[in-house]
Amino acid sequence: MNRVQSKRRSSLLSRPALYTDYYELTMAQGYFLAGRKDEQACFDYFFRDIPFDGGYVIFAGLADLLSTLENFKFHEDELEYLANQGFRKSFLEYLSDFQLKADIHAAKEGEVVFPRTPILRLEGTIIETQILETLLLNILNFESLIATKAARMKHAAGDHKVLDFGLRRAQGLGGIQASKAAIIGGVEATSNVYSSFVHGTPASGTMAHSWIQSFDDELTAFRKYAEYYPENCILLVDTYDTLGSGVPNAITVAKELEEKGYKMKGIRLDSGDLAYFSRKARRQLDKAGLEYVKIAVSNQLDERLIKSLRSQDAPIDLFGVGTRLVTGHESPALDGVYKLSAIDDEPKLKISENIEKNTLPGRKKVLRYSDNDGNFYGDGILLKDEKNADTIFHPFYPAKHADVTSFNAEPLLHNVMQNGTVNIDLPTPTQSADYAKKRLVKLNPEHKRFENPHIYKVGISQKLMDLRDELTQNFK
Repeated sequence: MNRVQSKRRSSLLSRPALYTDYYELTMAQGYFLAGRKDEQACFDYFFRDIPFDGGYVIFAGLADLLSTLENFKFHEDELEYLANQGFRKSFLEYLSDFQLKADIHAAKEGEVVFPRTPILRLEGTIIETQILETLLLNILNFESLIATKAARMKHAAGDHKVLDFGLRRAQGLGGIQASKAAIIGGVEATSNVYSSFVHGTPASGTMAHSWIQSFDDELTAFRKYAEYYPENCILLVDTYDTLGSGVPNAITVAKELEEKGYKMKGIRLDSGDLAYFSRKARRQLDKAGLEYVKIAVSNQLDERLIKSLRSQDAPIDLFGVGTRLVTGHESPALDGVYKLSAIDDEPKLKISENIEKNTLPGRKKVLRYSDNDGNFYGDGILLKDEKNADTIFHPFYPAKHADVTSFNAEPLLHNVMQNGTVNIDLPTPTQSADYAKKRLVKLNPEHKRFENPHIYKVGISQKLMDLRDELTQNFK
């Protein structure tokens, strides 16, 4: 990110203190009135289920979360609002001087992550850790969902480019986060000019049908566009008759550009049978000696449709994705949760009738195990003070376990905020995308397939399992 772009970049919310659920504040006031404001708490952020019936998630949103927390304070008019809501004067006086002093350990943005593995650990006073819950979940859940969807689309597209066209179909201003997260997931560019301006990501776009309709005829519309954008000319060819007029008129304009020393970049198809029309269009272009002209397609694309088009050997060079990317089509939310694991030095856990909703107690760390080629084998969840583990056990079915002594171990969580101060250089979306790409290479192919992906190993250490079992017995 250059200096100009860094000046543009600001926090996602300039005033984030009230971007929360009401009960976070009532609990915070309760802790204060009970004299517990200085108690130290630890919360874990993780998710239970992988969206899109997939095999992995791309962690995104960390940079937005950290930049937002840098501006965390309660303003006078916000305190007046809370007073009108009935909050106590003594609590509001406490909030007026509130300063964030929390510590955060988190996976790197762009990391490949899996169910039940703590992705972020937040430690601080019980009040600050409680107040931050909703903000944290809102940002991380959404951006990780969209980054994951984008990664799946890019995986389906292979070496072909994928562009984000989704702003007009996004849920309000969430389109800004969606376009950023899509870049992290591997999309090469976005039509979202605002997101591009703020984050320094590549912007791209062509024309709409209305441009062509506004002229008396299609050929004139094409010629005018080529006149104004000779070096970046991509023509939309399906306004009237794709093969009867659209592609032939595009060929005419491409030849005229050649005479002027330019090469037309491509054509775009936005309707109909994309495999059929792309093949027919490719033949017409090649017959005219325009092998260099690319074919772009759009229209309700997702990873499965992209995969289908490629399996049909459709001669498509670029995929424009929109609605099904920015809305997380088929899985509208990541079920990330934020659970208390310790108060002061006392480990805590939640017990549920559904065993898979039982939480893991204590302050923890995560080790990622890889083979000598760097390929991911599994994640081990250990107590914070453990150096390593010889064996990791399935969190709920300990008969399933794995010896990890022959694997290399790397810590997954890194200190990103100390005493309320961000202590890393916040990554740009492009930097996070580069990291995600490198990490996905290390994930075995069976975890990336769309049909019945292999389940990635996530286990807990013997000591963590013993602590959980001991605490569970104490509640019976």
